[in-house]
Amino acid sequence: MSTFSTVDVIVFLTYFILVSGYGIWVYRRKQQGSGSASHDYFLAEGSLTWWAIGASLIASNISAEQFIGMSGSGFKIGMAIAVYELMAAATLVIVAVFFMPVYLKNRIYTMPQFLEQRYGKAVATTMALFWLGLYVVVNLTSILYLGALAISSLSGIALLPCMLFLAVFAAIITLGGMKVIGYTDVVQVTCLVVGGLVTTWLALDMVATLAGKQGALAGFSELFVRAGGHFEMVLKRDNPNYMDLPGLSVLLGGMWIVNLNYWGCNQYITQRALGADLPTARKGLLFAAFLKLLMPVIVVLPGIAAYVLDQSGALGTAMQHGGEVNPDRAYPVLLNLLPSGLKGIAFAALTAAVVASLAGKANSIATIFTLDLYKKNFNKEANEQRMVWIGRLSVVVSMALAVLIAPMLGIDKKGGFQYIQEYTGFVSPGILAMFLMGFFWKKTTAGAAMFATVGGLAGSIVLKFLPSLVDLSFLAPIGFAKATEAGVAEIPFLDRMFIVFFFVIAGMVLISKMAEAKRDGATKHLHIDTSLFRVDGAFAFGSAVIGVALATIYGAWW
Repeated sequence: MSTFSTVDVIVFLTYFILVSGYGIWVYRRKQQGSGSASHDYFLAEGSLTWWAIGASLIASNISAEQFIGMSGSGFKIGMAIAVYELMAAATLVIVAVFFMPVYLKNRIYTMPQFLEQRYGKAVATTMALFWLGLYVVVNLTSILYLGALAISSLSGIALLPCMLFLAVFAAIITLGGMKVIGYTDVVQVTCLVVGGLVTTWLALDMVATLAGKQGALAGFSELFVRAGGHFEMVLKRDNPNYMDLPGLSVLLGGMWIVNLNYWGCNQYITQRALGADLPTARKGLLFAAFLKLLMPVIVVLPGIAAYVLDQSGALGTAMQHGGEVNPDRAYPVLLNLLPSGLKGIAFAALTAAVVASLAGKANSIATIFTLDLYKKNFNKEANEQRMVWIGRLSVVVSMALAVLIAPMLGIDKKGGFQYIQEYTGFVSPGILAMFLMGFFWKKTTAGAAMFATVGGLAGSIVLKFLPSLVDLSFLAPIGFAKATEAGVAEIPFLDRMFIVFFFVIAGMVLISKMAEAKRDGATKHLHIDTSLFRVDGAFAFGSAVIGVALATIYGAWW
């Protein structure tokens, strides 16, 4: 394995200085302008352009979870795992058309605020506490730990210093507020895309040399020859990875729940657009959708390339950990094979992805804690400066907690991308049902919303452990169960989400119908009408292009 050279260090330091310097410049300009009002700090209200919103969405979304976990899934499963990225492109269009107008028309700045206006304070406070716990204990820790693990394996620096570096770097950016995050994310996503494409190009070139050829295009062709099965986009039931990506559910079932919840009901994501006007927000989301179409090239193809190189023996024992092949080592192994200089670029890209995600997540934690808990429950008279100070303090505290607890969770032993998706999926059906019913059915009650919170989680847990108690083989003929190696018929987690979602919807309808007739106040602060969902011609054309691109991809590699 190669080590970091002087050139690599210079390249990385250049990236670090560029991002830090640009962040300081943006912060100083902001100070000379609108000051440190809370909405400016948390939302950069009216300050972010469409291209900054789109870049920030992608920079915040793409992290070690994708570079390490999804590349590992590319190694193990193949291009089918790219459905998370490709379906996200379609979902961003839906969120731009149907979700964002509702939020902006009703001046929604946080997800708990929407729930309070629609369902009342009890539901909002419950979900605010839940989201804070989820963001700190699951998301912030996994981003920080997986990112530090990858950087440690590349640089040779111990894990704890890598965690501290990432946490401090991200915290410094976050302390400047959403405007600093948004515009530094433009630099971050540029590093991410350029560095990621360079890594993919060189990985494919390595594959080409196996056949005595040169160039990324020759390497891409060689992937089809040596790993044709890795390009199946919809897995059949006899595929060993069917439990992770259960056939048509990736196009017609649970995958929609994953994406609609993540992109439409997630403070971490929607916050980028909530400070803009509707046309700007929609353009930003559409730009992010186009960037999403690039992500399989950047994070999945390298994993498939690593699989081919490993099968040919070109990687030796580099992919092994504890005597077994560990797919999550695919991307770090590839980066270690890069020549001097290019390794620094790829290292900067990975760091950019991790830091941008940490900063975005920390800002969302600060926003929910300050606006939805502190301001409403502890200090209703807090002025603008006080709220900004509390927000910054919560950033520091959440980062410190993540550094302390991340090593205790065994994140590296639980298997990257799919693990994160599965266990986040325990709550996604209930949250999405709560939001959709709140949008589109005025009779939905607060009791129904609370049922969605508790019932969605309970239903997911029951279906997770039900196979150990009941034989579910009767579900196999309709595609909702498959026998594992242990002979137990289990339900794939995407199908579980699909089933739980409709269970929650049915429960919410029943509870709302059984409720008292008095419903005044349930929707009096929420304005929704069909005129909100109209789009202009340019947006419609861009959406159509994305639709054609997705149809072409799945039509070619079904």
